[in-house]
Amino acid sequence: MVKKFLHIEGLMVLLTVIYIYSLYEFSWWIFLLLILSPDVSMLAYLINDRIGAKVYNVFHTYTLSIFMIFLAIFLKSDAWMLIGLIWTAHIGMDRLFGYGLKYTSSFKATHIQRL
Repeated sequence: MVKKFLHIEGLMVLLTVIYIYSLYEFSWWIFLLLILSPDVSMLAYLINDRIGAKVYNVFHTYTLSIFMIFLAIFLKSDAWMLIGLIWTAHIGMDRLFGYGLKYTSSFKATHIQRL
């Protein structure tokens, strides 16, 4: 049941961010181009599992992406808002599909499931 809640939570975040993104009338081409960009953090796994998990988790937690959205509001910056929204949408999409934060034991061990 907990896993289902995490999937639903991801869906709600994704839909909410897509709605907010549409209110700003940002380019959907940029959205599609950048939606998978946080996954570049997986390259840290080339170093080792411990560092890979830590870098991946930094880029896949809502804390920094939502902070970027707050910063964008404070600075009145559309560029920061666009990046923060796409980043948050990516995390929501990952949670929807069952990709969670990584444990340092292996890339496939996440807080939602074993991939």
